[in-house]
Amino acid sequence: MEDKVMERSPDQTQMENQEIPRRKKGGLITIPFIIANEAFEKMASYGLLPNIILYLMKDYHLSVAEGTNILFIWSAAISFAPLLGAFISDSYLGPFLTIGFGSIVSLLMILLWSTAMIPQSKPPPCIPSTQSCRSPTAGEMTHLLSSFALMSIGAGGVRPCSIAFGADQLDIRDNPKNERLKESYFGWYTASALLALLISFTGIVYIQDHLGWKVGFGVPAILMFLSATMFFIGAPLYTKQKPTKRMLTSLVQVIVVAYQNRKLTLAPPNLSECYYHDKDSKIVVPTDKLRFLNKACIIRNPQQDIAPNASAINPWRLCTIGQVEELKALLRVLPLWSTGIMLSINNSQNSFPLLQASSMDRHISKNFEIPAASFGSSGFMITMVIWIIPYDRVILPMASKIKHKPVRLDVKLRMGIGLFLSSMAMVTSAIVENIRRKKPIQEGYLNNSNAVLDMSAMWLIPQYCLLGLAEAFNGIAQSEFFYPPKKHVKYSFFSALIRNGLCHWAYGPSNEQATRVSGRGSALEEEEDLTNLGTRIHSDGIRLEEGEE
Repeated sequence: MEDKVMERSPDQTQMENQEIPRRKKGGLITIPFIIANEAFEKMASYGLLPNIILYLMKDYHLSVAEGTNILFIWSAAISFAPLLGAFISDSYLGPFLTIGFGSIVSLLMILLWSTAMIPQSKPPPCIPSTQSCRSPTAGEMTHLLSSFALMSIGAGGVRPCSIAFGADQLDIRDNPKNERLKESYFGWYTASALLALLISFTGIVYIQDHLGWKVGFGVPAILMFLSATMFFIGAPLYTKQKPTKRMLTSLVQVIVVAYQNRKLTLAPPNLSECYYHDKDSKIVVPTDKLRFLNKACIIRNPQQDIAPNASAINPWRLCTIGQVEELKALLRVLPLWSTGIMLSINNSQNSFPLLQASSMDRHISKNFEIPAASFGSSGFMITMVIWIIPYDRVILPMASKIKHKPVRLDVKLRMGIGLFLSSMAMVTSAIVENIRRKKPIQEGYLNNSNAVLDMSAMWLIPQYCLLGLAEAFNGIAQSEFFYPPKKHVKYSFFSALIRNGLCHWAYGPSNEQATRVSGRGSALEEEEDLTNLGTRIHSDGIRLEEGEE
């Protein structure tokens, strides 16, 4: 009897093995690791931005202009590196390897930490008696700038791929029933990123103010280590998409072939055999929009254009319908993408809000004063978090219950609402700044750049709240809109476009002009006054004693 039980035919064993379901990779279990990776990376890198100018001025003895230029170039590099990272991800490595590489490179921010830990890596302190300060040597500047460059490379690997990689884990592209899940995912992803930024702009800034640069740079280094660790812990659970083709080359091929075939007549839309497509493609006829690009996939001579294995003999003479539709998708989103440029410019003002808040009364009580570096950013991000969570968990479910059907605002409507709120924020900002400029004249502080006006910094809160709501509507809606429902469209590149774009080309001159124009009313126009103000912020905000390292 036991022998009968133990005896099993090979067919029975094979059938039982087939019946054992293999665990599907991906799903909600992977999302915490991906969000933690992005959140810790943002917390570490953005926590350096508010006060780093003061570090360059005191420890490296750089002028305001020199330090600002270095930070602007670093900010621009951090903003445009994701475009390169997105291209590498979509064309060569895939999102998993790109994020992993970016996380490892970001760990090298310990170079910046070492500038605070090793006195020989930076200029010695100024001599108090003579007030003479040695300029940094080429080696010291190379050490410093290398740390900035490595952090930019790391951000270029993590930021454009993270949100798309998380969406891939939920497999929401081919499931039309998961629109609500997609909206919820993008909302919570944004809320977690904003919470990380809020912590960095408050907690890390506070640590730098009160514990010095050694601890202030050490904490971001530890957070960057946690970012990489959390990502690789979840590696066995991820669904890992592999790149299928070179995106940039593919787009250029469509343009070249369409130009070569410009004199050809388009075939009727019902003749699918006239257009070349991949074997497994569900699209056998190109769309009617931007029809001039359809000439790139017209089969002129099947014997000369198509190989026996059904591949194109020369991809520079014949493109697939998928390639054509990919370029169309990119061209169609550019107008909507460009509408966010002004909103990005409004949200990218860093130096001027710091100068505004530092000249105003920031006391909440007699013994507590909000740091100028974290004043505006905190109001901006708190508003976003406060809105996103109730919107996703209270407002939409309640509206769906009342309507007895799923309710969600259209993405284009939300983008429009965000642009309107951003415009209103700028109107509010102009009114408040006009009042603030008149205050020094009324109070007799026209030539005193160190004066704190008898005007509460809480007047700045409304504009930051409006900007936060604008980003909550527009930013999340853009992430949803640019997440493509078709797998032949590369999302990492679109994600990088959303978050960077042209705003930093305009940011430099716009921010400089804003500072100069508004400075005329508060004695901030001359570089000497800016230096005095920087010194005052340095002494009040960082609270470092003379000669402290």
